[in-house]
Amino acid sequence: MLVVEDSEDEAFLLYSELRSRGLSLNWARVDTKQDMAAALAREDWDLILCDHNMPGFDSGAALSVAQHSGKDVPFIIYSGRISDQQAFSAMDAGVQDYVEKGNYSRLVPVIERELKSASARHVARHADMRIRELALFDPLSNLPNHALFCSKVQEAVALAQQGGKTPSGAVIGLDLDRFLRINSSFGFETGNDILRQFSARLGKALPASAILARLAGDSFAVFVPGPVDRSVVDGVAQMIRGCLDAPFDKDGIELFVTATLGIALLPDDGIEANELLMNAETAVTHAKRLGGNLVQYYQHVMNANSGERLAMEADLRHAIERNQLFLEYQPCVDAASGKLVGVEALLRWQHPELGLIGPDSFIPVADESGIIVGIGEWVLQAACRQGRIWQDAGIDIYLSVNVSAVQFAQPRTLELVNRVLHESGFVPGNLQLEITESVLMQDAGSAVGMLRALKNMGLRISVDDFGTGYSSLSYLKRLPIDVLKIDKSFVRDLPHGGEDAAITRAIIALARSLKLGTVAEGVETEAQARFLQAEGCDRCQGYFFGHPMSAEALRDKLATNVSQENIS
Repeated sequence: MLVVEDSEDEAFLLYSELRSRGLSLNWARVDTKQDMAAALAREDWDLILCDHNMPGFDSGAALSVAQHSGKDVPFIIYSGRISDQQAFSAMDAGVQDYVEKGNYSRLVPVIERELKSASARHVARHADMRIRELALFDPLSNLPNHALFCSKVQEAVALAQQGGKTPSGAVIGLDLDRFLRINSSFGFETGNDILRQFSARLGKALPASAILARLAGDSFAVFVPGPVDRSVVDGVAQMIRGCLDAPFDKDGIELFVTATLGIALLPDDGIEANELLMNAETAVTHAKRLGGNLVQYYQHVMNANSGERLAMEADLRHAIERNQLFLEYQPCVDAASGKLVGVEALLRWQHPELGLIGPDSFIPVADESGIIVGIGEWVLQAACRQGRIWQDAGIDIYLSVNVSAVQFAQPRTLELVNRVLHESGFVPGNLQLEITESVLMQDAGSAVGMLRALKNMGLRISVDDFGTGYSSLSYLKRLPIDVLKIDKSFVRDLPHGGEDAAITRAIIALARSLKLGTVAEGVETEAQARFLQAEGCDRCQGYFFGHPMSAEALRDKLATNVSQENIS
């Protein structure tokens, strides 16, 4: 209880009387405006008991101090006789009650009543604060959420405009790359713990003026208020990426995470918070298509491309049910004999309006939207059914099927492959799954387990686009794989490209030392084919040996015994 009273003796007498009547309260006495303001700022009081007339200070001034403090504290005038008019005026101004000095029989119940009300107000205030926290803060990280972030950005914009200035600054959107892999491999609690640790690292690293928020999942946003130039924004982006340099620990296992950042600048890319966030996320999406772990500034042309991609995504979602997807098969031949030994299944999309759409156009859309999971299942089923037809016809060739990064990260991939092989009756030993080098190196530790499980089914594993990633030889030795597929970028300038020839020789030698097979893709000339044969490459694939063709065309090719023996 805060007692506003100029007489220390009066205050002590009041306290003693209240205590004798069963009210034991912590209390303090003030008698000036300054002391009262300081006491209110220092503590939260349940009750103010104020004398009416004091030298240089009265109950009206004291009430004003209480109201300006922003604290909701019951205010009772406890004084000598005052007029009814004064009492009514005081209550109109916000006083809860008036009790004449010495009337303890009335004062005690008034205090008890107000203390009960104060307790109820505390509960309501706590509930209001909790509701505000839930509405404006992310419960996992305790960071501002989407709503509060947007509110803070708009406040900064409004403040600049009120001062006659052009709003400036940067909104940085960031997504953790391939975070689904951590959740699926180690569980959501591990993922949540990493998100909490990352949030704490960001909070310590970012400038005090920056506003950090967790939007959803592994998506965060940072607002850097202006004016800022690109060098400042680049510096903040590097601070963010630096927060991921150190690994996260999971029971002694070091987990490394990367992030993709998209940046929208004020006012060029907008001054509305949602527009800026949307543009920053568009830049993130663009950077992820380039492989992720990048920083990308928003460009207006990205939205135009986004509209086209959304339309393509909508059509692609119906492509399977409308029988618009089909497979073609490109021959793979033995480099020494030219004999056809296998085929790669290649997906095609016959769009009713746009015509034939190449996989380079729609596969990234399928990956980004998650549609690739359903499409990948369809491809595996269709390819294995066709493989069974060839198998029943006595055609002994292997069938290669590509697996995307999204598919490889799916926990149910093993169950899917096992089910499709069982339903189709296709021999597992003739099925070869192609997985790009970059996908395997994203999380080589987890990849080993997945590959070993696939190998235990009897499948063959091929590392696609080999040489374009950053394979660690120690990891490569651990991976249970069968084939290295030399990327066509190294084959294109053979045999004359000095560096490409050296890289190709090195890959073939590496594969031989690890007892792995080699396939060169993109072979288009006889000179390329002869070079690869001379260097000991096992198999070749490309237009020189055959364009992708329908299953029927391939059957006719095999039936007429037209083998590819162009380099005998």
